[in-house]
Amino acid sequence: MSLTGKQKKLIEDTIKNSIRNKFRTYNPEPAVMPFHTRLLGKDRLALYSFIHSLNTNFGTTIFEPVAVSLAMNKFKIAKHQVKPGNKMSEYAQKEIQDIMNELSAANKRPNKIKEIERIRKVCQKGEMISVKPTVVDVYLEDDKSIYMIDIKTAKPNKGSFKEFKRTLLEWVAVVLYENPEANIKTLIAIPYNPYEPKPYSRWTMAGMLDLEQELKVAQEFWDFLGGQGAYIDLLNSFEKIGIELRPEIDDYFKRFNKK
Repeated sequence: MSLTGKQKKLIEDTIKNSIRNKFRTYNPEPAVMPFHTRLLGKDRLALYSFIHSLNTNFGTTIFEPVAVSLAMNKFKIAKHQVKPGNKMSEYAQKEIQDIMNELSAANKRPNKIKEIERIRKVCQKGEMISVKPTVVDVYLEDDKSIYMIDIKTAKPNKGSFKEFKRTLLEWVAVVLYENPEANIKTLIAIPYNPYEPKPYSRWTMAGMLDLEQELKVAQEFWDFLGGQGAYIDLLNSFEKIGIELRPEIDDYFKRFNKK
């Protein structure tokens, strides 16, 4: 199922607006690099700095709103930057720590379905604890399930996987505290595969994440949101906007050679 014309326009407008807004607000950090400047030119250094700056918030300004635009035809609710709740039971908090300890010691393999049921059993037991979980990058609902997605960089540090896992489990706990019967799914999404055409290197996550239940990468992620073919349509939209904006981009960076 390819994207509708309305979806493509919304996605393309999102990309264009994000890039143009970045041009308006971008202010390169003053850094004297005399050797690099003489070798490459001010415009190329400015472009490099711009790309680095864009990468730091690409997820928030482009991937998240694009994900919501893709999901709107498939899910009854699609939002980004959603606060997941701020309460969990003390027993759920302890259960999360027990799960983390077991995975860290490699005493058990990750099994998200069983982990959710462990939390569900104690989700309202004991005293209520106030918490501040990580904000949900993309929040989706259909007639059966709630999906809470954390979009990460294409090459996350191995040491971050514990933090990722705890975030996913805490989202489960705060949702089940409010609604113990909820069918909740929490996921890590990697927007593209930097190793293509080779498969994404998932083995480093295997000890902490349930790869079948907690991870979606590249085409798997975008097609999950928008249906089969969404990933290819999305890449085509990015290419189309890149061609359209190329004269604006070239003109923008030429000004740096005049300084």
